[in-house]
Amino acid sequence: MGATILDGKAVSERLRSGLRQEIESLAARHGRKPGLAVILVGNDPASEIYVRNKKNACQAVGIESFSHEEPATITQQHLLGLIGELNRNPLVD
Repeated sequence: MGATILDGKAVSERLRSGLRQEIESLAARHGRKPGLAVILVGNDPASEIYVRNKKNACQAVGIESFSHEEPATITQQHLLGLIGELNRNPLVD
């Protein structure tokens, strides 16, 4: 058997296109787009890149994204409060 070469960009775009359609249908049924919330604590460059890529991926398929950047000095109480707030937010899934 010979090797099969995949066109990663084409596969990715087909997947995104299908997701966009599913998300549009979901939004039409429920009156809003799905939402993803991210909390970034501190300033780790790798984590910042990861979060930026998640935002871009959400935008590409029509998902709302909410980002909260907090300093490394955030207290556990404040962080837990923010998580609770996001859990209660009807725009965040």
